Amino acid sequence: MGKPTGFMDYKREVSTAAEPKERIKNYKEFRQHLSWEKQRLQGARCMDCGVPFCQYGMDICGMTSGCPLHNLVPEWNDLVYTGNWKQAYNRLKKTNSFPEFTARVCPALCEAACTCGLHGEPVATKENEYAIIEYAYQQGYAAACPPKVRTGKKIAVIGSGPAGLAAADQLNKRGHSVTVYERSDRVGGLLMYGIPNMKLEKNIIERKVRIMEEEGVAFVTGTDVGKDVKAEALLKEYHRVVLACGASNPRDIHVPGRDARGISFAVDYLKAVTRSLLDSHPEDGGLIQAKDKNVVIIGGGDTGNDCVGTVIRQGCRSVTQIEMMPKAPDTRAESNPWPEWPKVCKTDYGQEEAIAVFGRDPRIYESTVKEFIKDKNGSLKGVRIVKLAWEKEEKTGRLSPKEVPGSEKTLPAEIVLIAAGFLGSQKYVTDAFKVELDGRTNVKTRRNSYETSAKDVFVAGDMRRGQSLVVWAIREGREAARAVDESLMGYSNLMIR
Repeated sequence: MGKPTGFMDYKREVSTAAEPKERIKNYKEFRQHLSWEKQRLQGARCMDCGVPFCQYGMDICGMTSGCPLHNLVPEWNDLVYTGNWKQAYNRLKKTNSFPEFTARVCPALCEAACTCGLHGEPVATKENEYAIIEYAYQQGYAAACPPKVRTGKKIAVIGSGPAGLAAADQLNKRGHSVTVYERSDRVGGLLMYGIPNMKLEKNIIERKVRIMEEEGVAFVTGTDVGKDVKAEALLKEYHRVVLACGASNPRDIHVPGRDARGISFAVDYLKAVTRSLLDSHPEDGGLIQAKDKNVVIIGGGDTGNDCVGTVIRQGCRSVTQIEMMPKAPDTRAESNPWPEWPKVCKTDYGQEEAIAVFGRDPRIYESTVKEFIKDKNGSLKGVRIVKLAWEKEEKTGRLSPKEVPGSEKTLPAEIVLIAAGFLGSQKYVTDAFKVELDGRTNVKTRRNSYETSAKDVFVAGDMRRGQSLVVWAIREGREAARAVDESLMGYSNLMIR
C-alpha cells in the first residue's frame, strides 16, 4: 500500500468525454484520458482492503460482485502509484488476457464492489487498467512473446470473440499449436462487429491479433465451421476442438406486421455500420441509413444504447428506445446494499447524445410493441406500443407484465432495430459436433466443467453460459483452455485467476 491516506488525500478523477454534439460528428473513441502522473495519484486512492471485494468476482443475490477474472486490483493499483508500470502490467496480465478490451468496454464490476465507494467514490480502477495496458504498448512491454517449446498438440478454436481469443491465447502460451476459425471476414466476433467503434476502435483489436499471430496463433477467416468445413474433418485433424461461437440467435419480436420492410436485428445493423467504416465509408449504399428517419429501438440494454448512438451519428430525425422494465432508481435502494451490483439508472453515452440533440431521454419504460404498422407498399411507417404494469402472481410470487387498457399509442418509425438479446447457440453448429444442449439451447456441460458430451470437444463463453459480459467470456476462455490443457497433458500450469 503505497499511501495509506491516499483515499482521503486525492479525489476520484477520470477521463473526460467530448461534448455530445461534438463527438457525434465521427465514430471515434471520444474520451480524453489523464496524464501518467495524474493517473498515478488515482492508484494511491486504493485502500488495500483486508477483504478486496473488487477482485472477488462471485455472485451475490444473483449478481456478480467484483471482477470475474479475479484481477489483482490492489496490487497493480499500488504499482501504478509507485510508478512501477512494467510490474503493474505483469500483474495485470496474469489474470486478464485482454485488458485493452476490458478497459474500454467492461462495466467495471470491480469499481461497483470497491470498499472506497461504500462511503465515497470508488477507486478509478478501470482507468488505471487502461493506463497500464496503453503504457505497456507504448514502452514495448506488450510485445509478442512466442513460447519457446511446442508440445506437438493441435487445437482448433471455433469463434474469435473474447472467449475464443482468450482460449487460443492461453493454449498457445502453453506451447500447443492453435488455429482459430472465424466465419466473418475479420477476427474479433462481437468485439469487432457487435461493439461500435465509439466504444472500441477496431485498430485496438487488430493490434492484439497481430501480436497473437507473431506468437504463433493461426487465424482462418471467412470459414463457417459446420457449413464450409465439416466437424468430422476438424476432429480428425486436431487433438481438441473448443467451441466459442457465442449465443448467436437474436431474440425476435413476434407481433403483427413483423414482415414490414425496415425492421432489422440490432447486431446486423451494427455489423453493417462497422463493416462500412472499415471497408469504405459511412455512405455505403448497402448500409441501413437512418438519416432523416424516425427510428425505434426495442431493448434497453447496452446494445440498444449503442444503436441510439449510431443512428444519431447517421443523422436520424428522431430516436426512441422501448424498455419493458420499470426505470431503475437513481440511487441504491436499501434492499440493494454494497457490495451487490448497484441496480440504479444509468444514462449511457447514446442516451446522453439523444438528450443533447433532441432535448429528451429516448427511453420509454414499461412498454412493449403491439404491432408494426405498414404502408400500402409493405414498408414500415409506425410502431404501436402499449404500457405495462408489473403485477405479482399469487402462485409463484413473481412479477409479470400486464397490458394497461387504453394505454396504446403509435410512434412514427421508418426503421426498427430489435435489440432484445440473444437466445442460445446456433443449431447447425451444435448439430455438426453432436453436442448435448441444456434447456436454454446452450451447450451442456457438467458443473464447473468445459467438456461437452462429444469426445474431445470443449465449449466456452456465451455458447456455454448464455449471453453475458466480455469479462465473463475472457474468464470462460481461460478456464476452458486450462481444461483442454489438462486433458492433453495430464496437468496444467496455466493460471486462470
